[in-house]
Amino acid sequence: MKRAVVITASNRAFNGIYEDRSGQILLKGLQDLGYEIDAVQILPDHQGMIASAIQSAIESDIDLVVTTGGTGISPFDITPEATSPLIEKTMPGILEALRAYSREKVPTTDLSRGVAGVTKKSLIINLPGSPGGAKDGLVIIERLASHIHDQLAGHDHSPGN
Repeated sequence: MKRAVVITASNRAFNGIYEDRSGQILLKGLQDLGYEIDAVQILPDHQGMIASAIQSAIESDIDLVVTTGGTGISPFDITPEATSPLIEKTMPGILEALRAYSREKVPTTDLSRGVAGVTKKSLIINLPGSPGGAKDGLVIIERLASHIHDQLAGHDHSPGN
């Protein structure tokens, strides 16, 4: 079974000002997709703390690391900056697919600065911090993650495989 980690980056959720809905949507959705995951890590919008949590997941050979929140342009939105230095191979197509999928429903999806890529055996994806962004992200994960996991495991990825 593939293992996943969800990290919510939000000062307000961390401080209990509001419920972390996007993280809970991702937790349930990833479980439904067959990932082993027990809880969501809720962190403040702190670059070092977010990077440390992602690094810990990579070192634990977690298959999928999904962050939610911190992908906008406010002064507190620093999730891409925390993530980018940890990625060995970027995969911009994942966020391009998310923006294409979400654009008609939420035109501001094009403002999301999330990044995606792989490091060792971990697929890392930054998603927006909204419930809709989490739901749309699950669609893209369902479409692409299995093939990415197969490639990271060294399986043949020629057409038809």
